[in-house]
Amino acid sequence: MTPLLDSINSPLQLKPLNRKQLKALALELRAFIVDSVAKTGGHLASNLGVVELTIALHYVFNTPNDRLVWDVGHQTYPHKILSGRREAMANLRKEKGIAGFPRRSESAYDAFGTGHSSTSISAALGMAVAAQKAGLERRAVAIIGDGAMTAGMAFEGLNNAGSMDANLLVILNDNDMSISNNVGALNNYLSKLLSSRFYGVIKKSGKKILSAMPPVMEFAKRAEEHVKGMVLPSTLFEEFGFNYIGPIDGHDLDTLIDTLQNIKQLKGPQFLHIVTQKGKGFEPAEHDPNKFHGIGKFDPCNGDLLANAGKKTYTQVFGEWLVDMAAKDERLIGITPAMCDGSSLNAFAEKYPSRYFDVGIAEQHALTFAAGMACDGLKPVVAIYSTFLQRAYDQLVHDIALQNLPVLLAIDRAGLVGADGPTHAGSFDLSYLRCIPNVVIMAPSDENECRQMLYTGYQYEGVAAVRYPRGSGTGATVEQTMQAIPIGTAEIKRLSSAKKPKQKIAILSFGSMLNACMQAGKKLDATVVNMRFVKPIDHALLAKLAKDHTLFVTVEENAVMGGAGTAVLEALQCLQKKDSPSVKTLCLGLPDAFIEHGVHETMLAECGLDAEGISRAIAQLIT
Repeated sequence: MTPLLDSINSPLQLKPLNRKQLKALALELRAFIVDSVAKTGGHLASNLGVVELTIALHYVFNTPNDRLVWDVGHQTYPHKILSGRREAMANLRKEKGIAGFPRRSESAYDAFGTGHSSTSISAALGMAVAAQKAGLERRAVAIIGDGAMTAGMAFEGLNNAGSMDANLLVILNDNDMSISNNVGALNNYLSKLLSSRFYGVIKKSGKKILSAMPPVMEFAKRAEEHVKGMVLPSTLFEEFGFNYIGPIDGHDLDTLIDTLQNIKQLKGPQFLHIVTQKGKGFEPAEHDPNKFHGIGKFDPCNGDLLANAGKKTYTQVFGEWLVDMAAKDERLIGITPAMCDGSSLNAFAEKYPSRYFDVGIAEQHALTFAAGMACDGLKPVVAIYSTFLQRAYDQLVHDIALQNLPVLLAIDRAGLVGADGPTHAGSFDLSYLRCIPNVVIMAPSDENECRQMLYTGYQYEGVAAVRYPRGSGTGATVEQTMQAIPIGTAEIKRLSSAKKPKQKIAILSFGSMLNACMQAGKKLDATVVNMRFVKPIDHALLAKLAKDHTLFVTVEENAVMGGAGTAVLEALQCLQKKDSPSVKTLCLGLPDAFIEHGVHETMLAECGLDAEGISRAIAQLIT
């Protein structure tokens, strides 16, 4: 018998199916996701949790005309599969394959590109207003998880939407708790009732009648809130101006479909609260959803990872340093915006629970929270991804740098990030950090230097940032001892043996590019410098090299515009004002484009940032 899933290449093909077939489809879809992600790696637990919801949404709504906006987007594999991309899942997150997140350019069913959290309500509200302005009956649906609801932007969207009459549906996918007692037959019945047009008409008519009798109206209002409050956690969202419905079992297809069909008939802002289980249907993911949030290739029978752990990662180096540093200084505080696992804070959180703070998906709060601690004598270390630090730029400038507070930023995932693609790439941090006064910026060339730079930044009495890449480095031995590096000093790793100054090239490497630069330097007989500091730049060493080198080549895994290369150009401009010899420059870095997902090494090569690309660019300039 041919599986139902094989016949579904469009949400339109869901419409003729009966409820029994839809439930069978959910089982097939869940099994397909486990088998597919086991081969490619990717997000698993979050996708298994929304299988029934995805089917119900596409069954009830007229997509893509009706807009589905998935918050973050790491739970959209079922959506991609049902909207014609089932076969493309074999190349998920691979070069020239489909993305792991929604993309407008990829499918008409991807109404909004996401990757960062808490944007869905604002985007869907914009779409709902656009439909209203055009006189269309189009629906806009925002699907947001309980984690993303911790961010201020989600509440900004709720606050704005509740004061408008646009046809917006917000679905809260609550998967942080087990299904509580009130999510059962009685509550599902109540949710169907409260989402029905009959209830809405009676409620509206009753208000008109009772409004003529203010004391009775007030009593009725209080009675309604009291009764609903006993069984429904509605107060908060109704205060925002939404009609709250739920919570309901997010794995009960019958209840989901009935409730969504009722809601589809209602006008104005609606809020549906569903409760789901991360990893639903795959026991290893149910047992440990954090492990299976973002995972590499694994055995679909038991969930065991297939890839060897290999060399120690920069993230692991940070996690170990944090524990060691905390043992030496009781003032140290570890802060993360919902990235405990990703930033390797698990061991620190377990050993020093009173000094560990996961503030939720709230990057802005994380930085100002750290600033407040620094004002009163604590030493906060904020572990944050480069791409997420962008969201807290104002707080970094005004709350930390302006006051020159001793906060250490441990910036993970700097540079390209492989399969996660442009939404998670740390391509811009050197550019956006470098222009802020009072900030010291370091970029380690290997794992041991990362440890020493973290110690350097922690000891510095001001704002310090250490940016390091995803994954492992050269495999350098990490020394347990810690020694501060003099601020703003570079080191020469290779000296050119060229006898004539006109032939001498200096390759200035920033951070993770050193190994490729050393290979290029050997091939071209160039001087190679590990710059270490992006700010302050080592002016003294540049002045020394400028006396007998005619070409400076800067190499960085950051946007070339405004990055470390620009810092060198500015330094040379200062030197030239002092009548130093003129030096030609070549700045190599990431191009002025969003780099598509793929294998990290291949992506660097395509950007000309491998040893061959660096050598080729220099040779073309000097010949």
